[in-house]
Amino acid sequence: MAFPQHADYVIVGAGIHGVSTAWKLAERLQERGENVEGRIVVLDKSGIAAGASGIACGVVRNNYFQPAMRKLMAHSVDVWESDPKGLSYHPVGYMQISSESMRDDVGSIYAQQQAIGYESVFIEGENACTSYMRGYFGDWQAQNITSVLHEKRGGFSNQTKTMYALAEKIEALGVRIITGVEVMGFEAMNGSGAIRFVETNKGKISCEHVIIGAGPWVRDFWSMLDLPSKITVKDLKGDVHEDVDMWRFWQLEEGVLNIDPDIGRADDGSLAPVIHVDTDAPLKSTVDGSIITEEMWGIYYKPDWHFGGIQGGASPYKVETPVDEVQIDPYGPSSPEFVSSPEFAHMWVSALAHCQARYEGMMPKYHKEASGGIGCFTADSFPVFDHFRENVTVIADSNHGWKMLGVGHLIADEVLGERQDLLEPFRFDRFAKGELHPVSNSPYPWS
Repeated sequence: MAFPQHADYVIVGAGIHGVSTAWKLAERLQERGENVEGRIVVLDKSGIAAGASGIACGVVRNNYFQPAMRKLMAHSVDVWESDPKGLSYHPVGYMQISSESMRDDVGSIYAQQQAIGYESVFIEGENACTSYMRGYFGDWQAQNITSVLHEKRGGFSNQTKTMYALAEKIEALGVRIITGVEVMGFEAMNGSGAIRFVETNKGKISCEHVIIGAGPWVRDFWSMLDLPSKITVKDLKGDVHEDVDMWRFWQLEEGVLNIDPDIGRADDGSLAPVIHVDTDAPLKSTVDGSIITEEMWGIYYKPDWHFGGIQGGASPYKVETPVDEVQIDPYGPSSPEFVSSPEFAHMWVSALAHCQARYEGMMPKYHKEASGGIGCFTADSFPVFDHFRENVTVIADSNHGWKMLGVGHLIADEVLGERQDLLEPFRFDRFAKGELHPVSNSPYPWS
């Protein structure tokens, strides 16, 4: 097919946000009795799920300390549950297993989940938590655990299968996905800030609306749109901070234990909930018994046939390179700089052994190939979903992305003129207004 000269809606990025936005946008146009063919184009410089969506661990959860995040995730879980088979989604549930320093925070999450009708149970006390976990795994042995929040909804999906299923869905609706096309910039209308042309390495495309869903590359598109790299932030105490970097990068630490995934099943043979453990118990090496850390640490894991073993990760670390100098490409496991380290592998496998005896001595089974990638976070580590330049929408997920399947649906509704309450807490002006999200005691920058 010829390269298009015009599309009403140009979506940049064929990852989870770009494709889910196209999905809902096409359905809404069809509901109106309008033709879709030729009107929605999704551009990607590499291919479908070539970025963060392609290496995502696939976890879907509601476990957030922030009320706005919880409501948004409940909406996304609804979308995942609308077609679990078609989306390659496994609704096995999710467990947040925590030490005493997080008990009150997690209790608050539970109370507010009940308030919005999100099914979960909360177990408190060390003995009660151990008993509850051994109801699933007889070899459970994690220490210093005083609360378990068991979300009955949520689970995980197989990311590339999901993405290709979504791509087939939107192409059947009349959306065109064009890969190998790099967006180089934008050309504004005369006398207006609105974008008239999307400039690519294959030529210009005139448009009515641009939607940026580019994951870690959002920093570069933000710059192309002449949006500020430094911002003013008013914190929750009312203190004002000038010249704060709008973006910062964190290295995501994930890996795979190459064993039969069936080993990770619950004792009754069922596929267990996704496990997330945060504890302050000393972490000992499964290799030589030495102390790895006595600070708070956290991991998550699940048996995953798509990855071919036990897959999961740990807390990310901040990239210290100046934000404008961070090289995003080549991305993920292809990067010579930003991949999970041997130190991560030692820590993560040792943490698995701390949690369950079946993983003791498993260090030789760790998948030694490069994994992980960098995530682009906002100034407060929470998403920005907003509209700029009169006809540009930016989806900056701050690395919360994969589980947010429903965000694209809400964005599509807004592009069509229907403001969405669930997105209001994530507007860009919250930084200047001091309307930031509360922060929990989790070791993760996104919880």
